[in-house]
Amino acid sequence: MSVARQSRVPRSRLLPITDSFSRLPYWLLLAILIGVILLWGIINDSNYRIIFYALQQGVTTTIYVSIISYILAMSLGLLLSLMRVYKNRVTQEVSSFYIEIMRGVPMLVLLYYISFVGAPALVTGLNWIGSPLIDAGIIEPINIRNVGFTTRAILALTLGYSAFIAEIFRSGILSIEKEQTEAGQMEGASYWQIMRFILLPQAVRNIFPALGNEFIAILKDSALVSVLGVQDITQLGKVYSASTFRFFETYNIVAFLYLVMTTGLAMLIRYVERRLNR
Repeated sequence: MSVARQSRVPRSRLLPITDSFSRLPYWLLLAILIGVILLWGIINDSNYRIIFYALQQGVTTTIYVSIISYILAMSLGLLLSLMRVYKNRVTQEVSSFYIEIMRGVPMLVLLYYISFVGAPALVTGLNWIGSPLIDAGIIEPINIRNVGFTTRAILALTLGYSAFIAEIFRSGILSIEKEQTEAGQMEGASYWQIMRFILLPQAVRNIFPALGNEFIAILKDSALVSVLGVQDITQLGKVYSASTFRFFETYNIVAFLYLVMTTGLAMLIRYVERRLNR
């Protein structure tokens, strides 16, 4: 018995250590190692350092486009999801039509379409609506040239991702038990009171990881706005590499910057998710 007990003691002490090693995110350690190597190159290599400074402004533009697009897409997506779950045939059909169209068009095509077709048509429509005020000299007509490509890119990302976010909200709302809606009705709460105070808070808690993933997706897809000439990380990297022919170093920095932002955001989402699940 004593021999068996002695053989089990060292093993039990080692188990927590082996378990902790098995739970280590080795992919993250590898990513950190690559990041440290690139950071060391930026600090000690003048070429990397020059490229990094050249792309700094693009980081600000990328973050700005991503955050504004996400906030607007969240707002529009929530509205679309409420229209789709509301027991009204007209709102259901309108929201379903919009969602299916937007989900079926590639984001790059949508960027081109909104920028060169949708935005000019919107400006023409607004000028037509305001034509009495324009003719009276009260306001000036809108010139499409005053609508920058950054604004057009944000509009395209908003319209495209609002469809996906709407489906996430809808699935979260439908995942809540019907008994909670019935309990709210028994207390005399209206449909919108039940939605605001009972269903939506629980739905947002359930779908938070999916909403976070959509933000990461928008951040990555913001690289597509470079096709419109928006001065984001990708566009500045493309211009710099074309002028210096340092493609290897430039796109190493471009990839590193995106990796830092997306990995940091993913870790933040996991942290908040763990806090919400407590």
